[in-house]
Amino acid sequence: MLDNSISLLLKSISLSLFLVVSASGQNKTDYLTNQEIKNDLGYLDQILQDISSYQGLNGYDYKRDFEAYLNHIEKQDQISKYDFGLFLSQTIGKIGDRHAYIDGYESRDEFFIPLAFAPYHGRILVLNFDEQKERYAFYHAEYPYLKSINGTPVERILSKALPNDILAPKSSYFTRATRELRDIDKVFAILKKELPNPLPITLSNDSGKSKEIYLDLVPRSERPKIWDERFHLDNFFLTDEEANNPEIINQFFSLKDQIAYIRLVTMVDKEDSPGFISYFNEFMAKAKSSQAMIVDVRDNGGGTRDMIQELAGYFIHPDSVYVVNATKQRGRLPLSDELKSELNTRYLFSNQQLNEEEQKAVDKFSRTFHPMYQLDRNKYSEYYYYLFNGSKLAAGKYHYNKPIYILCNERSFSAASVLVSVFKGLPNVQIVGTNTDGSSGNSERFELPHSELRGKISTMVSFQKNGNILDGIGTSPDILIERNLDQIFMKEDYQLRKLKELIQSGDEMRGKRIPLL
Repeated sequence: MLDNSISLLLKSISLSLFLVVSASGQNKTDYLTNQEIKNDLGYLDQILQDISSYQGLNGYDYKRDFEAYLNHIEKQDQISKYDFGLFLSQTIGKIGDRHAYIDGYESRDEFFIPLAFAPYHGRILVLNFDEQKERYAFYHAEYPYLKSINGTPVERILSKALPNDILAPKSSYFTRATRELRDIDKVFAILKKELPNPLPITLSNDSGKSKEIYLDLVPRSERPKIWDERFHLDNFFLTDEEANNPEIINQFFSLKDQIAYIRLVTMVDKEDSPGFISYFNEFMAKAKSSQAMIVDVRDNGGGTRDMIQELAGYFIHPDSVYVVNATKQRGRLPLSDELKSELNTRYLFSNQQLNEEEQKAVDKFSRTFHPMYQLDRNKYSEYYYYLFNGSKLAAGKYHYNKPIYILCNERSFSAASVLVSVFKGLPNVQIVGTNTDGSSGNSERFELPHSELRGKISTMVSFQKNGNILDGIGTSPDILIERNLDQIFMKEDYQLRKLKELIQSGDEMRGKRIPLL
């Protein structure tokens, strides 16, 4: 929900533009006038200036691009809504706000490549999907990699395929953009290229040899399943009803060979998913005798911080207090009570809201905390801290003092990436897998009055314990375990199997890179 001060700001902008909107006779289909675009850019400019938390931090000046775009369209009577939406997506993407996007403009999306694509060590595998076996396989085993499409090197295509995500962590962007290649009509529209059909693509192999083939594109009704590890798990996309059904929830918990395993497919809300929270606590009672625990947040797209709190109740010693996240909120100062409440809902509190013991922990934390950005005190609030206070968290729980491994990947996003970040470096905890898609921003939605394009923008800057923001950086693992080919083909979960083997071996693993087998 929008803070009152932000709501008033957006309403005031809308009212100031009401007469212009009414007089324009805006065609609600595909085209906009030069003046309508100018007014929408003015509207968006005020939002970015007043509430965007990440705008300007990385040195990018969106105003220059706004001005250049207006100069470019100055003599055009009509501009397509798609072109305007694409321009805004490209612009918003450069700000570095991982939650930000522009939506509501239709793209070419009629033809698809009848294949799937997966990332593998910086290269792109070309795959077929076997519907009966529910597995992927090489499309051409002798030439497994994608080199170019219609003569354009695939690296050049990837670099522009997802304008909203352009400043995602490198591995996160590569995975997202690789998967997007199936939707080639949409990608070529972004590139402003005509799409031939049949489509020539060039394959390559490890010896450097190439082979050109022609593919007949298929309509939406015949498009193949996109490469996605989530598909091999039932109920990965939990509804609220499913998240409260023990018969469904139980598949995400196991206790075998003295290793407790928890798969968090989403960051559930305690109010909407009390059944999941209850099942989790029942499982933790059984897991007390285990010798190690794995919390798996791979491919978790986020949600709330409620499960972080639940886990912390077991992972944090009752006598310990840790500062695990420091944030600053953008908005009218002093912050309204409503906005403070929103931060508190995220377990973020100002120094004045903390008790004496917690304030001492903040003082200790602040002596070694060096944020990568020094934020303007006239635009941002004081720090709001996320703390783990063991004495407060311990009620009804016990301290799990065995080794804890948090398994993540480049698609661990939003609250899931926060989970990885806040637990990293704490006693008994090691992060395993690959770098996360860091993102934390208390985002707000908006709609542009003329084009009716919709968007989202973050209003909070969120720092990790090491001073880095989450957005665009993420959190690196203590133990690097990447996918092998069998995992890409959905034949096995190599990362999980390898982690369990390492746990059972008893070797010290921190800082290791596990070779692919």
